[in-house]
Amino acid sequence: MNNEPFDKLKAGLLTAKQKPTTKVLKLSGVGLHSGQETTVTVSLAPPGSGRYFIRTDLDEKIKIPATITQVKQTTLSTELAQGIASVRTVEHLLAALAATGIEDAAIEINGAEVPLLDGSAQVWCDAIARSGIQTRQPAISELTITEPLIVRHGDSFVMAMPSPELRFSYGIDFPEYNAIANQWHSWQPQIVDFATEIAPARTFGLAEQLEQLQQAGLIKGGSLDNALVCSRDGWLNPPLRFTNEPARHKLLDLVGDLSLLGGFPQAHFIAYKASHKLHIELANKIISR
Repeated sequence: MNNEPFDKLKAGLLTAKQKPTTKVLKLSGVGLHSGQETTVTVSLAPPGSGRYFIRTDLDEKIKIPATITQVKQTTLSTELAQGIASVRTVEHLLAALAATGIEDAAIEINGAEVPLLDGSAQVWCDAIARSGIQTRQPAISELTITEPLIVRHGDSFVMAMPSPELRFSYGIDFPEYNAIANQWHSWQPQIVDFATEIAPARTFGLAEQLEQLQQAGLIKGGSLDNALVCSRDGWLNPPLRFTNEPARHKLLDLVGDLSLLGGFPQAHFIAYKASHKLHIELANKIISR
């Protein structure tokens, strides 16, 4: 990759206002569900552009805004669409961008699924750090949370509570899997660094469900190199990066999904045994209020 744009950016000679887009990073890898290799190039976009994807492999370069209104489906990942163009498994990359305060970004991709990389957001955060772009705290939106908002299905829920500061908490419970069991994690952006404490947490799956998911045409690109796999006897590919890595990864997913609101409402977001579907339902409820 040509390093000249990075050098100029570091020197303060090149800004988004001077140039429509400025390359920040470029990474390639295999998609979790498709098993297809794609290349992603992230560039700074002019202020007010927001974060959006462009499918460069299609004849028509359709812009897919990374907003809640573009969500197409949420089965084991979040997929966005605009017309005939769609892009899947966007949550890890969007979490890395939102958590480092990158509000305006053009994300070019030559396929329909964002690479899983190592199963976490760490590679994205490392690439952002190497680019030299100035990062900051996540953007706080003008949306306000004045009363508790909750969506639930059975004992699974996601809620937003009025709070003097932005905070995320996530709990999971797998009673038949002792290696996971019940665990929680909480993240406060103004206190704890996302890149070191949340981004490294990898996606995880249950060994007994893998064959069923593969037969359904999912996780074609999943492997022990890009996902933690747990059986009832324990982890198949230890060691873990954190003792509660699964809970941290679910929190990462929540950050990525709620980033589709643009900025984060100042609130305490609490989730328990939730899913991409519930994350998006809460975001829609916030918008409707």
